[in-house]
Amino acid sequence: MYGTHGHTNDREEPGIDAAGRLPAWRGPAILLVDLDAFFASVEQLDHPGWRGKPVIVGGDPDKRGVVSTASYEARVFGVRSAMPSSQAARLCPDAIWTHGHYGRYREMSRKIMGILLDESPRIQQVSIDEAFLDVSPTAHVNEHPILIAQRIQKRVADLGVTCSIGLGTTKTIAKIASDMDKPQGLTIVYPGREKDFLSPLPIRTMSGVGPAAERALTSHGIRTLGELAAADEALLKHIFGKNAEVIMARANGGDLTPVADDDPVKSVSNETSFAEDLSSAEEVEAGIATMASKVGRRLRKKGMRGHTISLKLRFSDRSIRSVQKRLDEATDDDLLFTPLLYRMAREIWEPGIPVRLIGVGMAGFDDDEPTQDALFDVLQEAPSENDVKPIIEDDEKRSGLLAATDKVKDRFGDAAVKFGRELSMERRTTGSGSKNSSDYK
Repeated sequence: MYGTHGHTNDREEPGIDAAGRLPAWRGPAILLVDLDAFFASVEQLDHPGWRGKPVIVGGDPDKRGVVSTASYEARVFGVRSAMPSSQAARLCPDAIWTHGHYGRYREMSRKIMGILLDESPRIQQVSIDEAFLDVSPTAHVNEHPILIAQRIQKRVADLGVTCSIGLGTTKTIAKIASDMDKPQGLTIVYPGREKDFLSPLPIRTMSGVGPAAERALTSHGIRTLGELAAADEALLKHIFGKNAEVIMARANGGDLTPVADDDPVKSVSNETSFAEDLSSAEEVEAGIATMASKVGRRLRKKGMRGHTISLKLRFSDRSIRSVQKRLDEATDDDLLFTPLLYRMAREIWEPGIPVRLIGVGMAGFDDDEPTQDALFDVLQEAPSENDVKPIIEDDEKRSGLLAATDKVKDRFGDAAVKFGRELSMERRTTGSGSKNSSDYK
């Protein structure tokens, strides 16, 4: 491994020769570009007075909020993403808090992804702040991958934020390497050094090894990726099932998954937690309508229509119940499917039961896509949409209203137009909603 964050690791790695040339790179070259504390960094860029100070982007500490991103100055105090905001406030009482400006983050993300596209058309964006890039040398483009990575870091820094980059022969290597030296680190694993790099690392370092798998592996004395790579295949099949071969290949440095943004979007969803529990039918339906409106707008922006609508409720005891329904016809019309969601809610909830979180999702974009029963507590044959009246019954009027509100929001932002049911929820959320990753594809 060769680190370029102001230092070089003292391992026996290829170095620059006497003429100042980098050692030749032979084989695939994959970058993972990870924007450092991205949301917080953009906030510090836009608020010069916040630079060098702990900044936390997330929900309110007194309203069950969750930390979205913490600046490195806040991380010194132990603040981390997905931490309850109340805990973060105790750890770092002097932090600067903001709910975030997601339109601004998307704008900056698009600029950075444009920089990556300048370097290679083979890009796979995996989130708003992370992307793989294939910069493998070819007969026509033979620039050294390290020079490309360094140029990307400089161009990103010129925008006012920083990124850490991992460079290796596979996506697995690049991903792990990108986490080794933050912020603004560049960690390189030369071809042929994959096993040396992976072997001593803890098993949880690798994607695909979750808490349950970690416990199972540890119980068999497997704690490092080197031990995982040499593990009995039958044991791995017992723990990972059909994914055992992929896990073993990754642990051996042999993941050959290509960089390709061709994964179909499986669902579009939105959910949010509430500062105070909702318990009446009016409150819960207003929360459902607000989430449905967000999902409908995102579907229309993507030009997608789905057949399978889902509803998720989390209660005050933190238990979760979900329900889904297969629609007769694909739709992106939230004014049509919102009343269906009201009816579906009664399958898993009764008025008076406190609701803490509401989530709405749409899937089934492929007509032949099977319903995945295991994902839901209730798989119901809810009433046909013909039995439930839309919010506006006239199809033409409903379509016209949605088109008009979308146009206004496109120009002035999503907050420019809200229905009455959405306004009633505006001040009741924790400020930390969640969208699935397909929003950034």
